[in-house]
Amino acid sequence: MGLSDPLVSAWNDLANEAQAALRDRYWNDELAMMNQWYPPVKAFGEENFYYWWQAHVMDVLIDGLERTGEAGYRELLSKLAEGVRVYNGHTFKHNYYDDMEWTALALLRAYEATGEEPYLASVLELWEDIKTAWNGHMGGGMAWKKDQLDYKNTPANAPAAILAARLYHAYGKAEDLAWAERIYKWNRDNLVDPASGFVWDGMNRLGDGRIDKDWKFTYCQGVFIGAGVELYLATREETYLQDACRTTRACFAELCDAGTLLLPDEGIDDTGLFKGILIRYLIQMAEIAPQAERDAIIGVIEANAASLRDQGLNRELKLCGPSWSTPPLLPIQLSVQLSGMMLLEAMAKLAKQ
Repeated sequence: MGLSDPLVSAWNDLANEAQAALRDRYWNDELAMMNQWYPPVKAFGEENFYYWWQAHVMDVLIDGLERTGEAGYRELLSKLAEGVRVYNGHTFKHNYYDDMEWTALALLRAYEATGEEPYLASVLELWEDIKTAWNGHMGGGMAWKKDQLDYKNTPANAPAAILAARLYHAYGKAEDLAWAERIYKWNRDNLVDPASGFVWDGMNRLGDGRIDKDWKFTYCQGVFIGAGVELYLATREETYLQDACRTTRACFAELCDAGTLLLPDEGIDDTGLFKGILIRYLIQMAEIAPQAERDAIIGVIEANAASLRDQGLNRELKLCGPSWSTPPLLPIQLSVQLSGMMLLEAMAKLAKQ
């Protein structure tokens, strides 16, 4: 499709409107971060600080910057990154390893999009701290957080593998590739169903060694797919692409509605972000996938985007809820809005191809 194609223009316009709504409804200029709710439920200091949500704000701003080239995205991204660093105690380091990984991934994208060296310096500082997550509990793997080193889960391992692989791809340090491969292997061997390729969330959460096989989350599938994609791009080893294809098929079979292809309503709070994360990595998977998997991915993204546009969006406010098939109810949480924005940005990107 050409850029003048009406379909391209329509999705581009809708993504622009959602980006404007994010700035207008959620931005807190005093703290240089996004509020948790629109309309605000409490003053910022009276509610939990969801550090990792702000990393995904960075990601969607970078989506807008890459799509449009508009300087306003770059300026807001810079303000946000500094606001998060200051509010977090003048550091990006954190108790939760997975939260640091999301932030490092966003800051690496910020560096690649802007060339501003402080972003890269922060990524490398975070990466050194993230590597301390690896330990011998449960046979290896990255811990979820610093005060629970024996709980290992996909959200702490797959994003770390993505980060390590991207660092290797960009800078060629063999040790980063070794980290990516080691982390990925532990995740695949311990938290991926060998029968189907479906990705489980974690193990030993309660100290009993059990795997949380009943926690069926979209983002666990997304980040494992993303890790396979990055390692395939870094090594060109077909096994990684085959793993990603297998998990993609398992994800759609297990989590998409068989008739509509819609992804589930996973609620608010942290889970409100999960579908958007899956979409982010699916759109990357579509760029390298064999035709059958690519067609399936495009079908799922198009079905969910059309449903959000036609049924799941507050047309006046350009805000969405946790369901992409029913109108949202105010107040709307930042995590949920970000998830919908990732879908709209993915569809705007897909429409250009």
